[in-house]
Amino acid sequence: MAIVVVIAGTWLGYQQLADSGCTGSIKLSVAAAPEIAPAVSETAEAWSKSGANVNGTCVTVAVSEQNPADVAGAISREHGVSLSGLGTAPETVQVPDVWLPDSSTWLLRLQNEASGFTPSKITSVAQSPLVIAMPEPVAKQAGWEGKALALTTLLKQFGSADAPNFGIVNPARDASGLTALMAIASAAGEGEEALKSRVQALTVLAENSSALREELLQKFPRSTDEGDIAEALGAAPLSEEDVIEYNAQRPQVQLSALYLDPSPVPLDYPYSVLPQVVDGEKLSAAQGLLAQLTSASFKNEIANAGLRSPDGTYGSGFSAPLGAPKASPAISESTENTGGTAAAAGLTADSVSQVVGSWNAATQPGRVLAVFDVSGSMKTKVPTAGNLTRAVVTQRAAAAGLAMFSNQWAVGVWKFSTDMDGSKPYVELRKITPLSTGRDYVSSSIAELTPKDEGNTGLYDTVLAAYRSAKANWKAGKVNSVILFTDGQNDNPDGLKQDELLAALKKEQDPKKFVRLVLIGIGDDVDKNELGAISKAVTGSGVFIAEDPAKMGDIFLQAIGSRTGVS
Repeated sequence: MAIVVVIAGTWLGYQQLADSGCTGSIKLSVAAAPEIAPAVSETAEAWSKSGANVNGTCVTVAVSEQNPADVAGAISREHGVSLSGLGTAPETVQVPDVWLPDSSTWLLRLQNEASGFTPSKITSVAQSPLVIAMPEPVAKQAGWEGKALALTTLLKQFGSADAPNFGIVNPARDASGLTALMAIASAAGEGEEALKSRVQALTVLAENSSALREELLQKFPRSTDEGDIAEALGAAPLSEEDVIEYNAQRPQVQLSALYLDPSPVPLDYPYSVLPQVVDGEKLSAAQGLLAQLTSASFKNEIANAGLRSPDGTYGSGFSAPLGAPKASPAISESTENTGGTAAAAGLTADSVSQVVGSWNAATQPGRVLAVFDVSGSMKTKVPTAGNLTRAVVTQRAAAAGLAMFSNQWAVGVWKFSTDMDGSKPYVELRKITPLSTGRDYVSSSIAELTPKDEGNTGLYDTVLAAYRSAKANWKAGKVNSVILFTDGQNDNPDGLKQDELLAALKKEQDPKKFVRLVLIGIGDDVDKNELGAISKAVTGSGVFIAEDPAKMGDIFLQAIGSRTGVS
């Protein structure tokens, strides 16, 4: 019977190919996010049946349902890099010809880490707005059901004792969580009060985070019992599609979708032809499939899956939640080059890394030795920061960064110039101290980061000593790192030469005691080549340049959220 079925299927396939007038086969592999994969598969199958071909050669499309985090991990593995908080994917997950993740944030994160990752074509084929998913009884009680929720109102909820139990999917592994944090950061604005609001929101969300969307959804109330509703998850940033799919399963407690004002960046489902596709025929096949996925009929296909078209409208079969707009803001392109067409406006590699960095600081257990340049050049004034000196700008960035770190971190502080401790160019201000018990003790060191008159820059000796110290104080299960801030070049005639430093750093490395070295250049006097050479000597290190010192806070978070930096 099995043999008959196989023969019949083979004959049917042959007849279809024969009827289409094409011969041979161009095989195109597509990995799509689970929610859109069925619609892509059906459309690709219909295209094949109708005679899909490139210059007479038949096109065969194999669509697989893949979590975007897994594909991103596989691409990272192929490029020899890793995304912060993600890790590598199992060997069973292979890099496809075409990738259709749920968000351009994945592409930006990969391009920020892997210089060779340049998709040849990126086009949005669907979208799903970011919403606050909330059990209907909770939304009704708050008076929010069916209404728009201002982002500023949402931000205030994180500091309210009467707020529902908030949750989030790990932003390092999920696009809805990542775009939610970007929206929160935007709503908070800048300044000390804004920083407090951001830290408060991160703290609340981190207390009830989930690794996967499915895990988070299971935390919503499973019954109408008031006690169950009160103890269960009461609110979480998710996509509109998540709410539609959840309610389609007819749970006892349905979810309301609260649409945010202003509308955050949505999940934009970028159709991405990956760099390894260089064959002309395969590129043409990928372009042919894209034409099918941007047709009017595909709009109805994705509507059945709870997705909108890129212009924000939806087709027949779309189960619009209460209060859903007829059309959400259309996907517009940013000016940042992503290798193909641009990503959704509001998304940049730097802004994405900054958000990942803030999440890492709030959630990761880490040990960091922070080393600050206090040479005389740190007295240079910064016009974009109200003529504050580089030293003061750095102190403020240090205070802001320390506020971001959760109590799971331990932080030490050094400062360096030349002849700071006898002939040593560096001096320890605070040994690596747990913030859970010594936050004020560590914070008080920031006031001591004053520039030394006529002090030069003993960079090489300080880098080596700091790396050795972090290695000597290495702890398992922690992110062990050295973060060094400098505004100049090595200027210490009696100290190490560059070749001596690089040789020593290579010798010091121990795969069993990995220490990440992060070098942050301040202003336009730093030598990028010098910092790059140091970084390349230490596996997993990165260089980040704050050409405008006033932006150092953002650069610091970017450094925490990225792996490789720029050199």
